[in-house]
Amino acid sequence: MSAYSVAKLIITDYLSSATPASANPPKFPCFSLLQRSLSFPRSVSHSQRKIVTFVSSKSSEAEELPTAEDEWLKRLPDKNKPLYSHSLPCIEAWLRSLGFCQSREDRAVWLIEKPDWHAQLSLDVTDLYIRYLKSGPGNLERDVERRFSYALSREDIENAILGGP
Repeated sequence: MSAYSVAKLIITDYLSSATPASANPPKFPCFSLLQRSLSFPRSVSHSQRKIVTFVSSKSSEAEELPTAEDEWLKRLPDKNKPLYSHSLPCIEAWLRSLGFCQSREDRAVWLIEKPDWHAQLSLDVTDLYIRYLKSGPGNLERDVERRFSYALSREDIENAILGGP
């Protein structure tokens, strides 16, 4: 269902209602991120024209369209291929799919928080480094760092990283 048809449905429900809008509970009370005001078409006389607030967490049209992230994930080489055969956008999409967030200060640094551990991943020129942080949950006495060559397969690196310290 497109955003237009949802908005039309809300407006139709509002017009058919005999009670004022303030007396009705919101149609979608759990959505509060985006509010957009809509007005009725010009065919409705000015005295009947009302403004209705449409509330949505995200556009339903956005759900129908593939994101750039999805496109890069589709382009990922086979999981048994070495990581050096992956493009940087594919590696970034893969890291996001694993739950990593890119650092704002350094684009080569990625952070992840799992229930049992927190880690920082660095994409270096020759190797990929992961540092499991003692400041996170778990009983680490110190930060634990591991280094992986880009010659390893994506599957092997993923299993080693997500295995934790």
